[in-house]
Amino acid sequence: MEETSREAVATAVQRVAGMLQRSDQLDKVEQYRRREARKKASVEARLKAAIQSQLDGVRTGLTQLHSALLDVKDIQSSLADVSKDWRQSINTIENLKDVKDAVVQHSQLASAVENLKNIFSVPEIVADTQQLIEQAELLQAHRKLMELECSRDDLMYEQYRMDSKNTSDMNLISIYFEDVQGLSDELAKQLWMVLQRSMVTVRRDPTMLVSVVRIIEREEKIDRRMVDRKKQTGFIPPGRPKRWKDKMFEVLEATVSTRIEGTQSVTREADKMWLVRLLEITRKYVLDDLIVVQNLMVQCFPPHYNTFNRFFGLYHNAVSSRVKELASEDLEANEIVSLLTWVLNTYKSTEMMGHPELRVECDINHLEPLLPQDVVDELLSKYVQTFTSNITGWLRKALETDKKDWQKETEPEADQDGYYQTTLPAIVFQMFEQNLQVAAQIDGDFKEQVLRLCLKQMNTFLIRYREEAVLYKEEHMRDRQLPQCYVQYMIAIINNCQTFKESINSLKRKYSQSSEPTDSDAAIERTLNEVAKEGCQFLLDEVFLDLEHHLNELLTRKWLTGSHAVDTICVTVEDYFNDFNKIKKPFNQEMTSEALRRVVVEYIKAVMQKRITFKSADERREGAERMIKEADQFKFLFRKLAAGEDTDRLCGAIAAIAEVFKLTDPTLLFLEVTTLVSKYPDIREEHIQALLAVRGDASREMRQMIIGTLSENKVSYSGVTQPIFKDITVPTITMTTMTTMTSMATAKLLK
Repeated sequence: MEETSREAVATAVQRVAGMLQRSDQLDKVEQYRRREARKKASVEARLKAAIQSQLDGVRTGLTQLHSALLDVKDIQSSLADVSKDWRQSINTIENLKDVKDAVVQHSQLASAVENLKNIFSVPEIVADTQQLIEQAELLQAHRKLMELECSRDDLMYEQYRMDSKNTSDMNLISIYFEDVQGLSDELAKQLWMVLQRSMVTVRRDPTMLVSVVRIIEREEKIDRRMVDRKKQTGFIPPGRPKRWKDKMFEVLEATVSTRIEGTQSVTREADKMWLVRLLEITRKYVLDDLIVVQNLMVQCFPPHYNTFNRFFGLYHNAVSSRVKELASEDLEANEIVSLLTWVLNTYKSTEMMGHPELRVECDINHLEPLLPQDVVDELLSKYVQTFTSNITGWLRKALETDKKDWQKETEPEADQDGYYQTTLPAIVFQMFEQNLQVAAQIDGDFKEQVLRLCLKQMNTFLIRYREEAVLYKEEHMRDRQLPQCYVQYMIAIINNCQTFKESINSLKRKYSQSSEPTDSDAAIERTLNEVAKEGCQFLLDEVFLDLEHHLNELLTRKWLTGSHAVDTICVTVEDYFNDFNKIKKPFNQEMTSEALRRVVVEYIKAVMQKRITFKSADERREGAERMIKEADQFKFLFRKLAAGEDTDRLCGAIAAIAEVFKLTDPTLLFLEVTTLVSKYPDIREEHIQALLAVRGDASREMRQMIIGTLSENKVSYSGVTQPIFKDITVPTITMTTMTTMTSMATAKLLK
């Protein structure tokens, strides 16, 4: 408290000091004092009020707790009194068993007396009821039937209560009332007849339909009461529950089905348009009937029947069943189109189930499909069989026409960008476009399926296209002078692959809702790439066939003494690539890169074949300088041809090998070889041995030391860059080859 007081005094002093900072404020001291006094009084008043409120709440709570305690004690005392009275009355209840039996007997006798009049008048009531049924006075007939059933059921119930095992008395009552069940069945037949003609009845005499519904509702109530009594007593009258409401819906369902099935008036033999007529009649009947249900029949049924939705579902199921029957028949192609168009388009349109008058009551989006998807797929499959056969023939014919063009002596046409092409892609995709336009008019899913079929046929066609391109190349290899425009048409084949890709993507954007790639897309992409890459390979084979003689001159004595082989190689490659510029991207870039790689690989193969062994340091220096110069020639050429970023690395392999040959100090050979291996880790031991053999001055011990050391410190190949040495094999000298070479050397010496 003292600390709080000190803090309060300090705060007050600080506030006073803040108020009296200037001399003119001393005149307002009295005013400040009064204002602070008022604030203090206000705070004290609020504090007192809050404390008083808290005290009042505590006082009230204590009072209520005290009252609750007294009430609990009173209840405890009352429960003890009740328990005592109940224990004392057990014996008294057991003594009243005879009275209870007498009450049961009295109840049975009273029921018998009450029904005595009805019992004696049963034959008369049966006859009256039969007459009322025949006169179609259904409500009155049902009222009398209920009287008869009530008398029978009461007697049986009392007998059951008195002696449930006495079957003879039960049978006696059943025999006496045996005509009652017959009346019930007869009345039910009349009800079902009215319901079967409900569409006509509701127009002519809706009260009759209302009477039928009222009777069925009464029977439903009696069924529920009898079932509840069975749960309590175990007794239920014969014939219960009747379940007339369930039977009513079964009759209505059968009536709707019969009406839909009866719409076929002609057959295919009599009229080729029989299915179109049948579907139109079905559409009209269903629409007219549902409008009648909405405007008239709904008023004849209780609201909880949800009448319109129920009939809507019945008609939908009946139409679905009928359509399934039609789908199972041997329909022709045009009939399949008519049926699917009606099922997938007309049925939910405003001309039928989506009619404005019906849409208010029911949402067509919640309807199940008329045909299961597997049936639709089967019909579509059946329909597209003809389409498949036709398109297969069209594609075959288009390819045969294109193959004839390949033999022409004139170059193929070029597009606006100057790239060679043939008319094949345009012909193929014009066919696809026409069929997809027809499919789009039928259904979106069908359009997708036709698109998938087109793509599937496209994949098969491309496989055949690939085979024909291979045959075209093989035919050319038998006589390289024919066809005269082989290179140009092979370029057109490669360009067609890119055109096919673009056309396929265009079709998918226009006719497909999904942008996700499919297995078919991947297969087409793969096949097109294979055709294009094989075409590029065939063209490169053509180039290297012309270069073969010049490549064989590399790394030979002739090459060392002076050869223009590399000059010729560069001129030939550049000349071919003037035509290859007519290849579309990305294949032209890939082809240039592959050409560079093959040139370098062939050059290195020439080294590994050990066509020459340098005999002196001057020969090694001269050969190395020539190799470096030729590597620069290749680099200049392929940079000009835009071979890509790998140009320096590939050409650098030739220069790196030259550095191994150029080295004058054999003791540093290991370091140079190590540098070569670090740059090109895919190089193998046999390659190193071949290089050392070509160098000619490495002793056996040095070769073993270099190979052994490199094996111990082998550099792992990461696979990030394309390997150069992987596909280069080093020829091995067998015993036969050694014998042959020795014989040849001996013969030469003798000569």
